[in-house]
Amino acid sequence: MQQNPSPTRVLVVDDDPTVAEVVAGYLGRAGFAVDRAADGPGALARAAARRPDLVVLDLMLPGMDGLEVCRALRDKGPVPVIMLTARGDEEDRILGLEIGADDYVTKPFSPRELVLRVESVLRRGRTGQRVPGASGPGSGPGPGPGPGQGEVTHRAGITLDPLARRAARDGRELALTVREFDLLAFLLRHPGVAFTREELMREVWGWDFGDLSTVTVHVRRLRGKVEDDPAAPRLIQTVWGIGYRFDASPEPDDEADGVGQRDRGRGAGSDA
Repeated sequence: MQQNPSPTRVLVVDDDPTVAEVVAGYLGRAGFAVDRAADGPGALARAAARRPDLVVLDLMLPGMDGLEVCRALRDKGPVPVIMLTARGDEEDRILGLEIGADDYVTKPFSPRELVLRVESVLRRGRTGQRVPGASGPGSGPGPGPGPGQGEVTHRAGITLDPLARRAARDGRELALTVREFDLLAFLLRHPGVAFTREELMREVWGWDFGDLSTVTVHVRRLRGKVEDDPAAPRLIQTVWGIGYRFDASPEPDDEADGVGQRDRGRGAGSDA
């Protein structure tokens, strides 16, 4: 007799019981199994007892704040994290992304939007696996493997395998978050094409909403992992007034196989 797969487990960490209850309720109705914790030590204990598939983490926790909890969780192994913050200061939100959070949502927020964000982050990290409730508005196909998208790509010393979710540069494996991997995969597939931040947000992560600084932060973090000198990037170029462009010629294997050919329709005039 075949057993049903275990539900995707989300750990909700918030010291406001009302917020935690509402978020847990929406996630539960979307088909997720939900654990709750009210502070940092409680969250780490819960995660140690039963590793979550994703963590919804409040930034402003008593004692041990969300940034410390995020670092501690990541020290134990990769786990997607969505930060909740009541702060309007962009530096706090960016810091959360810098230390490894995959996304953030600013309070007050729509619980339904948060569920869509959870589904989006999990969908990007689990290529080919069904995520409960991953349908409807805001849950577009994103950058998952499709025709021509599942092949290994080689550019500028970077090797990326989208099916294995692995990337390396000059033979050294890159430690990329879910969103960094998806961004790199997309840019490698479209060399020489300039994209706006809105286009990257929509095409890479399937969002029609969100703060554009999310894209800026992920580009900066990705540069720190693939560029020789992140302060003077050679691969991921800023196109002033537009957005970003990946500049690199394909490796010989890719030229022969036709992998990652430039999107001619988008490419015309994009280097101007």
